[in-house]
Amino acid sequence: MGLPGQEEDTKDRQDPMLDLSSRLPTGAPGEAGTAGRSGPQLRVALFSGNYNCVRDGANKALNRLVQHLIDRGHAVRVYSPTVPEPAFEPAGDLVSVPSLPVPLRPEYRLSTGLPAAIEADIRAFAPDIFHLSAPDLLCVRAEALARRMGRPVVASLHTRFETYFDYYGLGFVRAGVERWLRRFYSRVDRVLVPSAEMGRELAASGVATPVSIWSRGVDAQAFSPAHRDLEWRRAQGFADAEAVPLFFGRLVAEKGLDMFEATIARLRAGGREVRPLLVGEGPARVALMRRIGNAVFTGHLDGAELARAVASADILLNPSVTEAFGNVTLEAMASGLAVIAADVTATRALITHKVEGLVVPPRDPEAYAAAVVQLQDSPALRRALGEAARARALRFEWQTILDAVIEAYSQTMAGERAP
Repeated sequence: MGLPGQEEDTKDRQDPMLDLSSRLPTGAPGEAGTAGRSGPQLRVALFSGNYNCVRDGANKALNRLVQHLIDRGHAVRVYSPTVPEPAFEPAGDLVSVPSLPVPLRPEYRLSTGLPAAIEADIRAFAPDIFHLSAPDLLCVRAEALARRMGRPVVASLHTRFETYFDYYGLGFVRAGVERWLRRFYSRVDRVLVPSAEMGRELAASGVATPVSIWSRGVDAQAFSPAHRDLEWRRAQGFADAEAVPLFFGRLVAEKGLDMFEATIARLRAGGREVRPLLVGEGPARVALMRRIGNAVFTGHLDGAELARAVASADILLNPSVTEAFGNVTLEAMASGLAVIAADVTATRALITHKVEGLVVPPRDPEAYAAAVVQLQDSPALRRALGEAARARALRFEWQTILDAVIEAYSQTMAGERAP
C-alpha cells in the first residue's frame, strides 16, 4: 500500500526480471490499437501491489480474474512485486517490479516505481487497457504511462486502506490517506467497486469517476454444508451439540481480532464455556494464542481441508471493518453458517439483518456476545439463517461476475458511462 514520496533503499530492493523480452507474447502488436488484429480480443496490463506474495482475498480475486481473461481468449500481463517464496503460483505472465518490505507488515511488498526496463516491457506488450489494483507508487506511475500511450485506465477497489492505520497506532495519517485515495480514484476512467453501496460511498467521498460493479463469487460446491464433518469436530474436542463460533481469515490486527477476542472474553465472563475455532494464519497468531485461552487454531488450510473446517463450525463471527467485500463471509454463507458481522458496507452487500445473519455495531463486543448467545440458544434460528445464507450465496456465481469485468473494460475503451 505504497504512497508517493517513499524513499527507495537499493540494498533491499528487488531487481526486475533480467530477460523481459523472453517473456513477451509471440508477435505482440504495436501501439495502434485493436483494429485489424487477429488473436486475443483484449490486451490487459494489470498492476498489483502483491499479486501472489500473500494469500488474501484481493490477490485470489485478481488471479481468478486473470485466469478467466486467459480462458476467454484475452492476453494479460501482470506487473507486481514478488518474493522468493510466493504464497501460490500466479495465473498468467508475471513480471517482477522493484519493491521493499512494508514497515510493520514485511510479508507485503511496497513497489518503488516503474523503472525504464519495465516501461519498455509494457510498451512492447502494447496493452489496450491498464488495470490498477492498488493505490501505490507502481499504479500511479502506470496511470501516467497509460496517459502517454493514450490508453484507458480502470482501477479496482479491494480494501479500505484508510482504516488500516487505526490498528497500528497511525490514525493521525488517516485524513491524508483519504485525500490521496480520493485523488487516485478521481484520475482513472472507471472504478470497479465490489457493491453498489461501495460505489455510493466513493461518490460521497468526492470521487466523480464512473463506476462498474465487480462483485466476488464463491464456489458453492467447494464451500458447502455437505462438507460438515462430525468426526473432524470431535477430533478437535467439540461436542456434537456445541455451537462453535468461527474466526476465518488472516490473523492480522486489521481483521478485527481485538473485537473477536473481546467477544470471547465477554461470553466467558457471562458463564459461557465457549471454545472458538480460528481458521487462518498470520503474524498475530502467537500473541493471540497466548491471550485468548482455550481455542482451536488450525493454521492455514486450503482445498478440502478448508471447506471441511468452515462447514464444521456453526457461527461465523466476522468483526472486520476493513474489507471492501466480505469474501470469508460469502464462503461461510455458502457453507451454511449463520453469520454475525459488523454493520459496515461489505456486510450490508451480503446480509440483511435477521434474514441471512445478524448485523451488529462494529466496535461493540457486548453486542457481538449477545448475538452469539442468541444463536447458541436457538438452534432453529441458527439453521434458518444458515439456510437463507446458503441460498443467497448461490447467487454469487464467478463466471457471470468476471464476465462483467470484461464488459466494464469494453465500456471504458468505448468511452461509455456505466448505468
